[in-house]
Amino acid sequence: MSQMSGTSAAVDQDNPARHQTVVESGDAESTELISFAIGDDQYGVDIMAVREIKGWSEITHLPKQPEYVRGVLNLRGVMVPIIDLRCRFGQGLTEATALHIVIIVQVEDRQVGLLADRVLDIVSFENSQVQPVPRVARNGRIDFLGGLVTVENGMIALIDLPNLLSISDVAGLDGPTPGNGD
Repeated sequence: MSQMSGTSAAVDQDNPARHQTVVESGDAESTELISFAIGDDQYGVDIMAVREIKGWSEITHLPKQPEYVRGVLNLRGVMVPIIDLRCRFGQGLTEATALHIVIIVQVEDRQVGLLADRVLDIVSFENSQVQPVPRVARNGRIDFLGGLVTVENGMIALIDLPNLLSISDVAGLDGPTPGNGD
């Protein structure tokens, strides 16, 4: 069995420019992300965490959930909680229309939908370009961000998916925990 050095790139036959998230080129590693908009702000998530991008559709609301958990979407038999990112970031509820999108991401063993205004682009950058998020005040909202990347048309805030989900209340949407009597 041979070992590969570096990271292989999986190429999409229809789009040869699309490849795996981390590609080694000499000493620099580059990352690809899906960028999307919430209002005038740009955010991004690692392209390898993205499973699907869907248009907004009706969801089932659940009682006693935080305001930013809009409900669940039945995605081919899997109940996927939908997080309203605008609301999660403290900017009020999204008035979702058919023009909005849901980015289905995989974090560890669960899928979660992220409600956003629109998809912008696939962005590739070198990891050395990521700048830390300034910590001017103690604010839980910046804990959702893993860094900032400057691109030609602005700045993209990188969403730290494990942090976004671990400090949210969506953990209870996975169903009862084995052994707790449920």
